[in-house]
Amino acid sequence: AICCPLRYATVLTSKVIGKIAAATLTRSFTIMFPSVFLLKRLHYCRTNIIAHTFCEHMGIARLSCSDISINVWYGLAAALLSTGLDIILISVSYVHILRAVFHLPSQDARSKALGTCGSHVFVILLFYIPALFSVFAYRFGGRRIPRYVHILLANLYVVIPPMLNPIIYGVRTKQILEGAKQMFSNFPKESK
Repeated sequence: AICCPLRYATVLTSKVIGKIAAATLTRSFTIMFPSVFLLKRLHYCRTNIIAHTFCEHMGIARLSCSDISINVWYGLAAALLSTGLDIILISVSYVHILRAVFHLPSQDARSKALGTCGSHVFVILLFYIPALFSVFAYRFGGRRIPRYVHILLANLYVVIPPMLNPIIYGVRTKQILEGAKQMFSNFPKESK
């Protein structure tokens, strides 16, 4: 959309969107499917209450009385490979985007595009930094890092980026911003 705006409709066809969706689902399935069997093979002899707000692979594995070293290394490899691929693909796309942005004729258009890209990079970092910290903390910090820190960071990367996406995309659109201003200005004022 930024690099070749006039070719957007011809490049991003329904067939291409279908291929992207299929690749995304295949990647997710390939990463998550083995962890189900790795967890299933473990023997659980203690409590079955996970001390987390969602079923994270290592949170479930830590409930086991069995040796979880395979789970630890698989989880680390899967996280690093998937995150590594994400970072490479995001970096390549941003190189293309920045190249297109710096070729824009208007300074106003460049600053608007850079502002949008900056907020996107902020949300990306807000997701990946706590996610990677959580992955490494479970594998290497295990018992030394308090449980509430694990839970807080996991919730941070699961909740905050999706919550910020509508703000980043919406507030930058004039019609949505004007509608939000109008909606909030119609609230009755409290009198003291």
